[in-house]
Amino acid sequence: MSSNWQDQFGSNPGLFPHLMDLATDQVLISQITEEGFRQASFLDQRIVTPQLPRQLVQWDELSALDCPAQSQPQYIFHIGHVGSTLISRLLGEIDAIFALREPQLLRNLSELAQAFARENSSWTVETYEARLSEVVCWLSRSFHAHQRVMIKTSSFVSEIADRLLQNGASALFLYVPLHRYLPTILAGENSIKETGALLESRLQRLERRIGSMPGEARDLTVAQQVAASWLCEIVTLFEAKNTSATNDIKWLNFDDFLAAPKEQLLAIAGHFGHDLEDGQAASLVAGPIMSSYSKAPEHDYSPNLREELLVEASQIHAAEIENAMLWINELADRFPLIASAMQWIETER
Repeated sequence: MSSNWQDQFGSNPGLFPHLMDLATDQVLISQITEEGFRQASFLDQRIVTPQLPRQLVQWDELSALDCPAQSQPQYIFHIGHVGSTLISRLLGEIDAIFALREPQLLRNLSELAQAFARENSSWTVETYEARLSEVVCWLSRSFHAHQRVMIKTSSFVSEIADRLLQNGASALFLYVPLHRYLPTILAGENSIKETGALLESRLQRLERRIGSMPGEARDLTVAQQVAASWLCEIVTLFEAKNTSATNDIKWLNFDDFLAAPKEQLLAIAGHFGHDLEDGQAASLVAGPIMSSYSKAPEHDYSPNLREELLVEASQIHAAEIENAMLWINELADRFPLIASAMQWIETER
């Protein structure tokens, strides 16, 4: 990195606040090109290579730098494994959108928010709120004056969706119904492992919202673990809808998107206030983005292949899926918040 990077920081989004070290109160600044952002599926440690120019700086040093006022970001929140990366890539092809996918600092801040809930955070509430505002400002910078940043978050960043939307930002909330989410996760070994890794934190998040632990992790079947994960993220988004300062939220079932991708892409762009011509939308959904795996574009993938995998998983795991859905319905009978969230998903959308 150049020796005068501090002078460029406010106007150069390529100087990207990438990772944070809570113990040393430092931030890793990485130098990423515009094309690098366009290609990246994740803006976390997975893109750090020996060739990536980077430098650790103290948070206070970064706070002291000028961050000019920008249009606040627009957001894609989601429950995980519901096409958010695909939709972010499609929208990122619109000239007026600068797409950021899963910036690590927002994940860190979401984890810290959960630490506040457990009353074991190393930051004060005032420090947290000030630094969240700083991070949003840093992430709002774009390469071109006509661009607006659109952030596709990690699923569990929905924990702070209400904070991120407090100034009326626009958002897309992506989901699928439970009966579609269960085979989606059960169809993939890595998805099942990820569910297990996040299960304890998701159960704790759900407990804080409904006042009781829905079940002990060790006692849940794999399908129930998946169902509990879906429930946590759905309830989190439902609460964010109810408590955030914005009404500018579009809910979208990913299956509806796949059923009519051109029309849905036009609707999403319109929701965010971006111009997208019918021909460009048709070209995008007929192009390579739709026929490759969005998180690893070197691999082929398609809506038809996805549907084949879901049908197969639904057949293989039919009994486990049915039992998990019955369990979730039982929880809805016990907890009004769960019932309200599920009714919203099932009938209002």
